[in-house]
Amino acid sequence: MITCIVTDLDGTLLNHESKISPENAASLKSAQEKGIEVIVATGRNYPDVMEIFKETGLKTWVIGANGATIHDPEGNLFDHLPMDKPKAMSLLQWLDERDYYYEVFSSDYLYSPQRGRQLIAIELDRLCTANPQISREELEKHATIQFSQTGFSYIDSYKEIENPAIDVYNILAFSFDKEKLDAGWKTFEDDSAITLVSSGTYNFEFEHKDASKGNALTKLANHLGIHLKDVLAMGDSMNDLSMLIKVGYPVAMGNARQDVKDASQEVAETNDQDGVANTIKRIVLSSITI
Repeated sequence: MITCIVTDLDGTLLNHESKISPENAASLKSAQEKGIEVIVATGRNYPDVMEIFKETGLKTWVIGANGATIHDPEGNLFDHLPMDKPKAMSLLQWLDERDYYYEVFSSDYLYSPQRGRQLIAIELDRLCTANPQISREELEKHATIQFSQTGFSYIDSYKEIENPAIDVYNILAFSFDKEKLDAGWKTFEDDSAITLVSSGTYNFEFEHKDASKGNALTKLANHLGIHLKDVLAMGDSMNDLSMLIKVGYPVAMGNARQDVKDASQEVAETNDQDGVANTIKRIVLSSITI
């Protein structure tokens, strides 16, 4: 019997406009009314999640920053795993020296370099000039979504993050340059001091070595007295795998990566087809099990 629903945001609960459809919101509320715990597990920072929730009236537990933070439905910080500050600073130095656009997730802000958007514009121009067949409009949509998050604070130097008052939960690097993306993976994929994940085609992310959606979900489920075998989880990206492999009912979105589909028991409709709502209606609200 399913007692808990966990959903990713981007590519899952959110449509391509980064909105929660009325159908998806209604299905989550219906599940809550039936006594089912609802948890959002996302790579986004907590303040950004709250901005997205504003128009829906949803109140849930939120696993944020890919598992580095957990907030209760009232907005209180339940648990967190900030990165080791010297390690975070060395990663930021590496990114900065190689002209990556990056974002630093903290408790209250998304810190990003003043010149960050200029770096992306330069990459975009270079890529489209060298490859005229590439859709500039499509790439600009990805950049717009990246820049539309809530809580940006622009910094002149990554060294400002050294401030002891700033906890670093996640460092996200974003690039349209495949060579830069590949370089990030090759350089850090074997670094046991961090967790390296991706939540989209054009990014890679650094976190505390023990931070993941799966680990955060395990911790929260223990706190709530929920058995993971009774959890339905939905996702689409690499950063969702850690939770999908732990639960009894893993569901991939129709737009998910193939490895996510392979790790799931069922493939739902896409995020633009209200796959979350349809899955909840089919599996939970109708009492049908996989």
